[in-house]
Amino acid sequence: MSSSSFPDPTRRALLGGALFGGAGLGLAQIALADLLQDGRWRPSISPSTPYAARLPHHRARAKRVLQIYCTGAVSHVDTWDYKPELLKRSGEPMPGAEGLITFQGENGNLQRSPWAFRPRGECGKWTSDLLPQLGSLVDEMCFVHSLTSKTNTHGPGENFMGTGFVLDGYPSAGAWVSYALGTENQDLPAFVALPDPRGVPQSSVNNWGPGFLPAAFQGAPFSANRPLAHLKGPDVARDRDVRAFLERANERHLAERGADSDLRARIASYELAARMQLSVPEALDLAGEPDSIHRAYGTDHPDKVHAGFARNCLLSRRLLERGVRFVQLFNGAYAMGEGIGNWDGHKTLHEQYSKHGPVLDQPAAALLRDLKTRGLLEDTLVMWVTEFGRMPTFQKGASGRDHNPAGFTAWLAGAGVKAPFSYGATDDFGHRAVEQVTGVHDLYATVLHILGLDHERLTYYHNGIERRLTDVEGRVLRPILDEG
Repeated sequence: MSSSSFPDPTRRALLGGALFGGAGLGLAQIALADLLQDGRWRPSISPSTPYAARLPHHRARAKRVLQIYCTGAVSHVDTWDYKPELLKRSGEPMPGAEGLITFQGENGNLQRSPWAFRPRGECGKWTSDLLPQLGSLVDEMCFVHSLTSKTNTHGPGENFMGTGFVLDGYPSAGAWVSYALGTENQDLPAFVALPDPRGVPQSSVNNWGPGFLPAAFQGAPFSANRPLAHLKGPDVARDRDVRAFLERANERHLAERGADSDLRARIASYELAARMQLSVPEALDLAGEPDSIHRAYGTDHPDKVHAGFARNCLLSRRLLERGVRFVQLFNGAYAMGEGIGNWDGHKTLHEQYSKHGPVLDQPAAALLRDLKTRGLLEDTLVMWVTEFGRMPTFQKGASGRDHNPAGFTAWLAGAGVKAPFSYGATDDFGHRAVEQVTGVHDLYATVLHILGLDHERLTYYHNGIERRLTDVEGRVLRPILDEG
């Protein structure tokens, strides 16, 4: 039984028992209190209503999360991390890196970005011309320039960024959040994943899977590019009558089984699926959006990939405003051949990124603007992430950059974070994090804090271990928080 099922005795009350109810009994009670109050917390979840909204540990600044996940390892030195020294020393060997071997082999000389950097916004933050529309929104962003990863391989890197662990089998961040907080809309899943229109990321369902958490908390993969028209019932009234009959039959079956919790959980999942037959097609129907919105996002773009990602961005906004707790929006997909479907720019970085940049830039910028215009940024946390960075050098014999887990960038926007703001730094060339070095667990400790959750208390007992999203690490990045 979880500790959340017990009353919550305080040390003061139990010490009173020691003083007034017999020292032996009171001291035993204190020991019991220490066991029950060892910092663990598990939400009290009814099998019949696993998606019910639940209270956080402390005041939350954000109610929901949008994670924009660019797969393939976006180069920070070609997007967000301006390095004047890299411009000056381009073509020279990187000091102290003679004969450096990285993921695909030996590195060549330092190489400046093919895209110019320029100051943007009122804050004057320097960002690249590769992503000019997102760059224009720097006043809304809180950059973390000192992220590090524990792996330089894509699959494990996606796992680590998505779950806090390099290996398979661990719950995704969205699963942890939906497990802790449920959802405010009982007709839609708490956690929705939107894979890129080109396909799934390399770690596929690991990115939105429940791991060892109950299956109810896994992400539901949606797509605005594959409308679920077959879910639309021919007769709404008839559909409701049928569901009412099934509810009565299920309750009778449940009573005969003695309130079986597993059966109740299965019934709850079937009932959500039934409600989704009405709610999901409505959420996926983008036709009612004004033409101005479609133009802003680029859903009518002649490039199918651009238009497809734009539709997923627009769907993200629709899901967030309908109360979905965690939306995971992917840009880039695993494909045979380097850089074809994602940001894995090993050989011809300029050619590859020139295709990928516009696909991300217009729709994602429109999404951020739309969230702000509608007031959704006031209680939504947006996080832009990738699995690791890339080298400031070009690979020997190629015109692209190798993997670099030693330093890269993510940014946050919306509820709970300072903006404009920059935290941490890499060295003069963008190779290694050197100031306020930050790990993925620190990033998620901060995200959970903004959602009102203590990352050290949010646990799940599995195979003899109290598991956490942040493992045994993580610290809240308090300098980036807007405590107002």
